Amino acid sequence: MGHYTVLGASGFIGSRLAKMLNLASVDCYIPARCDREVFERDLGRVFYCIGLTADYAKRPFDTVEAHVLYLARLLEKAKFKRLIYLSSTRLYDGLPGGSYLEGIDLVFNPSNERHIYDLSKALGENLCLTASGGRASIARLSCVYDDTPGSPGFLSELLHRLRTEREFTLDSASGVVRDYVAVGDVLVALKAILDSGRSEIFNVASGENVSNQDIVDTINEFDYRICLSQTSDRQNPAISDISKVIELGVQPALVRDYLRTFLKNRGCDESH
Repeated sequence: MGHYTVLGASGFIGSRLAKMLNLASVDCYIPARCDREVFERDLGRVFYCIGLTADYAKRPFDTVEAHVLYLARLLEKAKFKRLIYLSSTRLYDGLPGGSYLEGIDLVFNPSNERHIYDLSKALGENLCLTASGGRASIARLSCVYDDTPGSPGFLSELLHRLRTEREFTLDSASGVVRDYVAVGDVLVALKAILDSGRSEIFNVASGENVSNQDIVDTINEFDYRICLSQTSDRQNPAISDISKVIELGVQPALVRDYLRTFLKNRGCDESH
């Protein structure tokens, strides 16, 4: 299959991709940030994991540099066989509730400060599909979680907390709804997409939206006493259709199934 390059290997997804490839003894180039050799050597198959997720609104110029400008230079000047660009299912946030395939028209508002993330990711996607000579694909990721300590995000931090606490209140609302996908499933999906040779957009998600209340109710099945600080109406966001990634042989776990397995294993650990 040739060799791989992971750009953004210091981040959440990139670091785990690099580890997965190294453990599999796959030839993998992991350049440091601003490494000029990126534009001088053959990169092979490229995972483009560079991006800002938490502080994009405070760093608009860095956001555009990461999501668009560096990508544009790479597509124009670098030598590579294929590239996968990590985007986000946040791009569906302007759509009403319903299940959506990747080709749906999106809705953005240039005057919305938050939409610098969406607009820059959408432009990055456009460059991949129109200016790569058919060599790039896009993975729209939902909320990625991992039970490894230190992993970012609401669910990752909750899983870590469940290792040591059985009773606490989460400072969040019951009706907040998200699609959560396990990082292990994401890694498998990204490599499958990159190796497929398809120049398309893929939703990389579980395909199921769950509320904070759903999560808490599932956890409390296992003798925990977790509460939420606020009660709110259940949100009705877009649902990511994952039929295309399933075609590649990837079936991401549903978060409540993952939680039940995680908590059963926790119970076994505590009994010894």
